[in-house]
Amino acid sequence: MSTENEGTSVPPAPSAPPVPVESPATPAPAGSAPPPEPADAPTAVIPPVEGAAPGAHEGPGAASGAAPGPGGQDEAAHAASGGWPPPPPAVPPYGDGGGHHPWGASYQAPEPTPGRRRGGLLAAVVAAALIAGGVGGGIGYWAAERNDDGGADSTTVSASDNPADFKRDAASVAGIAANALPSTVTIEAEGSDGEGGTGSGFVYDTQGHILTNNHVVASAADGGKLSATFSNGKKYDAEVIGRAQGYDVAVIKLKNAPSNLKPLQLANSDKVAVGDATIAIGAPFGLSNTVTTGIVSAKNRPVASSDSSGSSKASYMNALQTDASINPGNSGGPLLDARGAVIGINSAIQPASSGGIAGSGQSGSVGLGFAIPINQAKNVAKQLIKTGQPVYPVIGASVALDEQGDGAKITEQGAGGSSAVTANGPADKAGLKPGDVITKLDDTVIDSGPTLIGQIWTHKPGDTVKITYKRGGAEHTVDVVLGERKGDS
Repeated sequence: MSTENEGTSVPPAPSAPPVPVESPATPAPAGSAPPPEPADAPTAVIPPVEGAAPGAHEGPGAASGAAPGPGGQDEAAHAASGGWPPPPPAVPPYGDGGGHHPWGASYQAPEPTPGRRRGGLLAAVVAAALIAGGVGGGIGYWAAERNDDGGADSTTVSASDNPADFKRDAASVAGIAANALPSTVTIEAEGSDGEGGTGSGFVYDTQGHILTNNHVVASAADGGKLSATFSNGKKYDAEVIGRAQGYDVAVIKLKNAPSNLKPLQLANSDKVAVGDATIAIGAPFGLSNTVTTGIVSAKNRPVASSDSSGSSKASYMNALQTDASINPGNSGGPLLDARGAVIGINSAIQPASSGGIAGSGQSGSVGLGFAIPINQAKNVAKQLIKTGQPVYPVIGASVALDEQGDGAKITEQGAGGSSAVTANGPADKAGLKPGDVITKLDDTVIDSGPTLIGQIWTHKPGDTVKITYKRGGAEHTVDVVLGERKGDS
């Protein structure tokens, strides 16, 4: 049990429990012992809420030593009998849609050695090259046999090499990616203890501010090292300007920022509709400048997330849900609409239940990604740039955080035995009491404490909201003027 106001430890969300998209480690060089498991990753799996488990990725497989298909003898017999054309060669094992295997060793917190990161990607490229070689050999054999038996010239058609044919519309995915990639960065955070990882972020303004997730930079916030690398390879040291752990939003600033920064355009996330196209950009598993596409699959999804240490308080969001492929390392990167404007900050994923890639425990995309709506993130960023600390709207009441399904119940006691309803606070002035079950906030149905917190945090201090609650079987509705809490303490 905890509260939304007092800053005590908060269990994760009871509904769709995602994990923050954490940063990967760099695969170890061949022949070396696997690196030790890091004590802290920048993002981690969400701890289960009492009675609930709040919320893989396979890389390309390589087939080696595959037995030849059984079609060779049949094909020869068919040709000898005068049949034409001969049947195509049997599909090799790697072409049947199966046989994929994860990319090498499990991911750990990344080392600051760029060469090692490329090693993991190289292994995947080599595997892909082996597959391409096998396919090429099969096609070459079939073409040679066709020419030997039929003598017919090739009927393939070459694409035009006219440069005009390669011009891509600015509204295409390729055009949007080309425009947004130079404004998206890969963030490397390292704590004073040497632990850390990578995440993503994007240019917020021309002064050098970068918008990202709190969990991406938290390890470097106190005496650590922080850097941002652009798509052109240029790397800049950075510093934390402000962090909002409850919102999972952070602002960092580039040191010696270049004068030609191009901020990404910010959309109105309230206008987003389910089914709208999405484009996600980031550094999944450390693979910088990765672009994936999908749609907005849901809106107003209550989500709570926290890091794997179990010591941090939960972050709450009324999230945009997308099926664009989002993986550990995408955290903090932009979720764009079909115009290339930012509608959200990619922050969390629902993990697979298989235990992660190659048994690493680090899951990848299953098509359920969650982003902080940019309208909320923008308001938080303004606060952080102005004062360095976040401001939260509150109702001044402690609510249960376990999954109930029928509302958010005001607890009998607050943190440390304090009163569950703050004296002269917003809830107290509205007549709310311990034991009341809040079922609606304005027109939104409230099914749990985390859902209530996520909805309240879409507002600002001073806003008036209509709260519907049950007491003794009777339903009541009151207006509540939201108070405020400064900082995360």
